[in-house]
Amino acid sequence: MTPAARLQATIDILAGLDATRQPADRYLRDWFRARRYAGSKDRKAVTERVFACLRGRDALAARMGGSDPRALVIASLLAEDTHAEVIDALFSGERYAPERLSDAERAAMAGEGGAQTKSELPPFLMAQLQQRFGDALTEELAALSERAPVDLRVNTLKATREDVLAALNADGFKAEPTPHSPLGIRIPPGEGLSALSKSQLFANGAFEFQDEAAQIASMLLGAKPGTRVLDLGAGAGGKSLALAAIMQNKGEIVAYDTDAKRLANLEPRAARAGATIIRPTTSEPGGQFDAIFLDAPCSGSGTWRRQPELKWRLTEARLQELMALQDELLDLAARLMHPRGRILYATCSVLPCENQGRIDAFLKRHPAFSIRPMRDAWREAGGAPWKATGQAFAATPLSTGTDGFFAAMLVRKKAAPSSLDKAKAPR
Repeated sequence: MTPAARLQATIDILAGLDATRQPADRYLRDWFRARRYAGSKDRKAVTERVFACLRGRDALAARMGGSDPRALVIASLLAEDTHAEVIDALFSGERYAPERLSDAERAAMAGEGGAQTKSELPPFLMAQLQQRFGDALTEELAALSERAPVDLRVNTLKATREDVLAALNADGFKAEPTPHSPLGIRIPPGEGLSALSKSQLFANGAFEFQDEAAQIASMLLGAKPGTRVLDLGAGAGGKSLALAAIMQNKGEIVAYDTDAKRLANLEPRAARAGATIIRPTTSEPGGQFDAIFLDAPCSGSGTWRRQPELKWRLTEARLQELMALQDELLDLAARLMHPRGRILYATCSVLPCENQGRIDAFLKRHPAFSIRPMRDAWREAGGAPWKATGQAFAATPLSTGTDGFFAAMLVRKKAAPSSLDKAKAPR
């Protein structure tokens, strides 16, 4: 692809993302699969510019006075100090190149642009983020806009972290242990995500892609071999796979999700990982569970550094819908939990209304429940030294070096003994 063709590809992809709910990384993957003529350098250049436009959309739109895909791409070139004559040559209208610049675009390029912004956020979220971050708001938002590293979770059913680290470094990756999760490996941004997914280690099930915060949350549940566990809102099953390894493939994990298409990904993933105790289902499960991992659908605000498009897709109405669904799933978890069981409510969100706000509302509806401090859960989980002092686990890119994440454990105040106190065979 020529440089001009790469710009047109970026414009086309940004326009496509405006018309879909599909995550940007998956959209890009499918877009390039349908265009095999694009080489690795083309894919890298286009992908980097797409994400640069998504991450800096507010400032780029202000520079050109508009947020349409062409304006964002032109502004991204100006941000790189590309001379106006070079941009004019790239926008030639010739084969595969973007159409010629309009008079309005030339005028915008020649001007100083509108009032610059550094928020890069829908305005309605600012009060929530101010509540969450306080004086650290600017620094936290900057961290949420940076490129994220690639985190891997070693599958202990197949390998050890030491062996996977050695193999990755031998293959040329700059792999290091994650600081908190004893199962995690971190690779710097841009270190060949595609190559990792095509590696023999991945094909053999030695690791899965999973942010360190999600790994920590899986450990915090405290699931033991021989117990019955529910992965509520399982999605593609990443938490189920982590829990199967923690439980040493002993017991039962019911992976429940109403989205059959997403859940269909779990069976091949479980086969690759050697996880044999997972039972996927789209039907509401029955019976009682010793431990319930509720990975609630949420805004995804904690993953903005990986999925910057999510911030622009979120509306006030959608956020209210998500909060109602979170309450509904918490109530379902309470019905399915063994009297001496536990619920780990988790989101990949940094918004208080989706996190502590939902816990507070749940405790008002269910006064027989209480929060179990995370310091106790982390100590039992046997993780690396970490100041887990709060009632909940609250992670951010700035404070923990992970995605934004929240987890709180709910238990009944008084109940009879459970198999979590003494592991037993699945019911």
